[in-house]
Amino acid sequence: MFRDLMLSLGGRDLRLRYRQTALGVAWVILQPLMAAGIFTFVFGLVAKLPAGKSGYFMQTYASLLGWNAFFATITKTSGCLLQNAPLVSKVYFPRLVLPLSTVFSTLVDFAIALGLMIVMMPLHHIGFTYGILLIPIWLAMLILMAMGIGLYAAALGVSYRDVQYVIPVLTQLLMYASPVGYTLDAVPARFRTLVMLNPLSGLLEAFRWSLLGTSSSHWMAILYSTLVAFIAFFAGAIAFRRMERKFTDVI
Repeated sequence: MFRDLMLSLGGRDLRLRYRQTALGVAWVILQPLMAAGIFTFVFGLVAKLPAGKSGYFMQTYASLLGWNAFFATITKTSGCLLQNAPLVSKVYFPRLVLPLSTVFSTLVDFAIALGLMIVMMPLHHIGFTYGILLIPIWLAMLILMAMGIGLYAAALGVSYRDVQYVIPVLTQLLMYASPVGYTLDAVPARFRTLVMLNPLSGLLEAFRWSLLGTSSSHWMAILYSTLVAFIAFFAGAIAFRRMERKFTDVI
């Protein structure tokens, strides 16, 4: 029963998201392309950061695949309870169904953007390597991390509505603190350790390694990111379940 509800909510999200837009699902393709173009202009042409053999645009697009999945998950998860307040207050069901249902649309968006990446790779003379098989693992870790943070933010947001305004600001700052528009190798050595403390750094670099075959994989950063992802998810899930009984009364 609850599985059917989760699938129904996930399908509703997919149907409604672009229904009243002029370009519809084309936004799934245009958003990462425009973002990669802006980063290429700012960091590649203006700041003249090193691009590597794959080119700055492809380098940025690869990391945006991971970042967009993280951003979409944390945004949808953190707001799922307030957006479905009538359902939460009137119908009994495990509230965890709501944040889990948001993952479907994130996966669909990611699949479309990844398909475009695969089409563009031969056009930029980029070959495929065995590392591309690890993409689902990096994606799962990013979604776990975002889901954990989003679960805690969603539960907290029921009592403190400020959370829905804080999350977009913090994620925007986090994007510039993460190697999205630049690589870890482009960061000055004295600041590199600081940037690597950001648990997103290792996973975003892993996306570049898997898709572009970059020589630097930063495996210690990836292990650190994986550990943080699991801790964040379990901590967020525990906090969500503990606060769940108050949702109906407060929301």
